Amino acid sequence: MSFFVTVSAPSPGVLAVAKLVSADAAPEGALAPSVALKVLGSYKAGVRIDGSAVTTWDSGVLSWIFKLETILRAQGHEVIRGGIPAVGEGLLVLASKVPERAGARRVSSRDTFLVTVGKNVIALRDAFLAWCDFVGELLLALGRACRGKAKVPVSDIWITLDESGPSALPIVTLISVLVGVILCFIGAQQLRQFGAEIYVANLVGIAMVREMGAIMAAIIMAGRTGAAFAAQLGTMQVNEEIDALKTFGFSPMEYLVVPRVVALVLMMPLLCIYADVLGMSGGALISSLTLDISLERYFQQLLTAVRLQDVVLGVFKSCIFGVLIAISGCLYGMRCGRSASAVGVAVTSAVVAGIVAIVISDAFFAVLCEVLGF
Repeated sequence: MSFFVTVSAPSPGVLAVAKLVSADAAPEGALAPSVALKVLGSYKAGVRIDGSAVTTWDSGVLSWIFKLETILRAQGHEVIRGGIPAVGEGLLVLASKVPERAGARRVSSRDTFLVTVGKNVIALRDAFLAWCDFVGELLLALGRACRGKAKVPVSDIWITLDESGPSALPIVTLISVLVGVILCFIGAQQLRQFGAEIYVANLVGIAMVREMGAIMAAIIMAGRTGAAFAAQLGTMQVNEEIDALKTFGFSPMEYLVVPRVVALVLMMPLLCIYADVLGMSGGALISSLTLDISLERYFQQLLTAVRLQDVVLGVFKSCIFGVLIAISGCLYGMRCGRSASAVGVAVTSAVVAGIVAIVISDAFFAVLCEVLGF
């Protein structure tokens, strides 16, 4: 706060006085500007403003004076200014002569519950329609690419494969091993009550190949690669690079989106199998160290429990998850605004939408497999 205000109350025939003083020279009893504004407005009398004691003038001081004048003149009271530099006087005169643009002032209003629900429903509908529109454009672009009529840069597919595959192995390794360890510990606590510790291999194996391997790899890729897709395309949108591609006759869907979708769909099954193997290996390690189950017995039990169709199901789900992650990242990146903050919003939205889509699709697969007995 650069200044304070000392206020002298009005008397019959004498205006109230508002003396502005710099913050470093403010006497005891000086009021903060917001408080002084309320006090002077409550006097219902004219005011003489004295700015001679202010050493440093800035827009905050002039804004306060203009606000006080507006309040008092609206009440029909006299305002006299003094001790204000010529530049400040000129700005105040200019501000009083130029009317405020309609709609410029921010109006704070709180929506009712029904209005809030309605807006959220409309936003959800718009997001769903945006997904449908984007998926339709992607399918058309993939169709043109399959017929050899699309300009798809193959080199970008290899670059994206490297970024989303080998570069992600360390984090996938860590998470997958820990998930296998956690499943083994949880299963052992329950199965030990029945003397059936050997079935820990069944629990870890089936859980990893059917669910956890694909889901954990997908969630990691949603937070890593999906966010990267949104950030890359969002930055290109801010820098108008996507507009430049359109100007030169390149389709952004073919040139930017298709390579990323293809690369992630190709890489997700490999990451899923890698996560499955590491998760089951983590369970084998804990079983041999804490449950007195040899590695040979563990893997024999694992081979009898895990069926080929379980592995196929997990790999197939990972392909679907890859499509959903790529679509989420590319969709929000392509629809990003033209500011730095919009890129952050796009990245956050892409990660959240990708994880939500993964969970919803996995729930759908769970119900479908139960109905089909798969």
